[in-house]
Amino acid sequence: MKHGLLLLAMIAGAGPVRAQTRPPVVGDIAPVVVVDDLDGHPVRVAVAPGKRGAVIEFWATWCEVCAALLPNVVAAHAKYGDRVDFIGVNVTVNESKSRVRRYLEQHHPPFRTVYDTAGVSQRAFGAFTTSYVVIVDASGRIRYTGSGSTQDLTAALAKVVDK
Repeated sequence: MKHGLLLLAMIAGAGPVRAQTRPPVVGDIAPVVVVDDLDGHPVRVAVAPGKRGAVIEFWATWCEVCAALLPNVVAAHAKYGDRVDFIGVNVTVNESKSRVRRYLEQHHPPFRTVYDTAGVSQRAFGAFTTSYVVIVDASGRIRYTGSGSTQDLTAALAKVVDK
């Protein structure tokens, strides 16, 4: 009986129970989730169909791979930042808002940062690691996913934006 109550309490605190689905893949319509920024303002992660596309990176201040990827993000932003939104989803594992703010002040990544304390966008996009990047076109379709420090985001965006 104790275990049943514990399980019920865990399920009740976890939010609605849904059937397990696969994470979205290239070609799927991107999930649209809302996550707060560092000041508590809601930010729509992904795009509304017919709007600008988006580059979404799941990152952390302690992620060495993310730091190594940053020059590629900066280069992609320099070429496409006027046509595509860049959103950095801080995964909040071993992170505080003050630590994230210090990182942003020191490194100036070219994305709008959201602070995903509940992991909503991570689950929605199937972000299995930091440095995970999703590129969504203006119609709301996922056109690229990848992880690691050597992703050529400029080339990936060229296939989405310059077509």
